[in-house]
Amino acid sequence: MITGLDHIAIAVPDLEKAIARFMSDFGLTFEGTEEVLAAKTTTAFFPLPPTSIELVHPLDGDGPIASYLEKRGGGIHHLCFRTDDIDSDVARLKTKGYQFIGDEPTPGAHGARVIFIHPKSCDGVLIELSQPASTHE
Repeated sequence: MITGLDHIAIAVPDLEKAIARFMSDFGLTFEGTEEVLAAKTTTAFFPLPPTSIELVHPLDGDGPIASYLEKRGGGIHHLCFRTDDIDSDVARLKTKGYQFIGDEPTPGAHGARVIFIHPKSCDGVLIELSQPASTHE
C-alpha cells in the first residue's frame, strides 16, 4: 500500500553547485551522496520530514539522467511514493493497466527496492515506487 510521498527528485547538471545551493541558500540539512549503480546516478538527499528532496546527477556522464538533462536540462524528474509492499502494489497497478519501466523492482538509494511507472500511464509524470530497506529485509 502507498504510505506517503518519499521524495521529489530534481535532475541537476552540476551536482556540487546544486548541493551548495540547497545547503547555503535554502538552509537544508545535507544527508550525503550515494551512487546508485543500477540507475547510473549519483544522488544527494535533503530530508524535509516527512519527505525529502533528492538531487539526481548522471554517474560518469551516462544513463537515463544524462539523456534527460541533454533533452530537457535540469528540473523536476519524478515523484516517488513510499510503499510497504512494492510487489503487491506493482501487481495491483498492472491489473489496472499501468505500464512500468522494467519488469521488476531494482536496488535504489538507501537499500530500497524501486520501480518506475511509465509517464504514459500517469499523464506525463514519471512516478517511482520505493519500498524502504527496513520493510523488505
